[in-house]
Amino acid sequence: MRELDETTKNRIAKTIPMLAENQRRKFLGIEALALGRGGIEALSRLTGAARSTIALGMKEASETEADPKARTSSSGIGRIRAEGAGRKPIEESNPGVTKALEALVCGSTIGNPENPLCWTTKSLRNLQAELKNQGFKISHVKVGELLEGMGYSLQLNQKALQVGEAHVDRDAQFEHINAKAKAFMEEGLPVISVDTKKKENIGNFKNNGGEYAPKGNPTAVLNHDFPILGLGKASPYGIYDVRENEGYVNVGISSDTAEFAARSIRTWWDEMGCLRYPGATKLYITADGGGSNGSRNKLWKKSLQLLSNETGLEIHVSHFPPGTSKWNQIEHRLFSHISKNWRGRPLVSLAVIVSLIGSTTTKKGLRVRCGIDTNEYEKGIRVSKKELEELNISRHEFHGEWNYWVSPSETFA
Repeated sequence: MRELDETTKNRIAKTIPMLAENQRRKFLGIEALALGRGGIEALSRLTGAARSTIALGMKEASETEADPKARTSSSGIGRIRAEGAGRKPIEESNPGVTKALEALVCGSTIGNPENPLCWTTKSLRNLQAELKNQGFKISHVKVGELLEGMGYSLQLNQKALQVGEAHVDRDAQFEHINAKAKAFMEEGLPVISVDTKKKENIGNFKNNGGEYAPKGNPTAVLNHDFPILGLGKASPYGIYDVRENEGYVNVGISSDTAEFAARSIRTWWDEMGCLRYPGATKLYITADGGGSNGSRNKLWKKSLQLLSNETGLEIHVSHFPPGTSKWNQIEHRLFSHISKNWRGRPLVSLAVIVSLIGSTTTKKGLRVRCGIDTNEYEKGIRVSKKELEELNISRHEFHGEWNYWVSPSETFA
């Protein structure tokens, strides 16, 4: 959307009152020609003039021969229209149209079978058609202008409602995670947020979003979303370093298992973590309550024990309560930016996926590294009760099922 600078706004605001109607039209046409793309819409918003009027002024201005020494003829002086002439305001020509429009879009009418558009998308053209059925003569463009004046705008769905009742200690767990993360960072110890991003089909498939390209020349992709034999799917497991605003994504081609999650964390530690935190003896992980790094996943705890033994780190873990995974920082600090970076780009190969993830940046300094994990991870591995008893795991007094730590063990290997 084109925005006018203050100098242009002031010039137009001071010039318009001194011009007759046809002069205003031509003046706005000249300004629109000078502004270029988006100029008509910007001038229409500023002055209230119809887009068609400005477009006509552009046509008249372009047909006028440029002559800086020309003088205004006597025929061009005086009123062009009689007082009160011109197009009437929409409420004057269509009394009650604003009230009728508000009745169609008001949130209180959702689910009301008497609302004509209860089961129809409330697009500008559908609203215009229903108003026409009620006897109003109005264009879809004017419908949009009325809605804007009434304080309405396009709104997306927002994930804000939790399925089922929130856990009684939901907020207390948030406070626990926040306090512990701060304590670790104050001691110069690593705090990471981990999760698996949505699996992606590898191949020339549609990827939501758009990119600028010549008109009428969109990127052609396959007309189905079935995985291609030999290419399969990519499983991006992410590790986000909260203090450093850095991310590492391990792109696997096998199953998303607890072993894969632990291997991804180990790779991050070897390639980035140990360099950022030399001499660190502890690591704090925040994770969702389910999936490959879930609070009830026995293989996850066994894999953490092996990771602790290999690195010598005391690994502390906190899980988010059920239904609150969107509060995990990796979701909005890393994954959302990756999705924006590859929007509209078919993920035709692993190399393309790695390149797009690795080139993700933000104005706040996010840096991301990415690698490929070609290992095969077996699904359905069972952990015996005896193995669980051998783990060197300690549980916090506050929800030990969510908060625990694993220390290196000489007996477990």
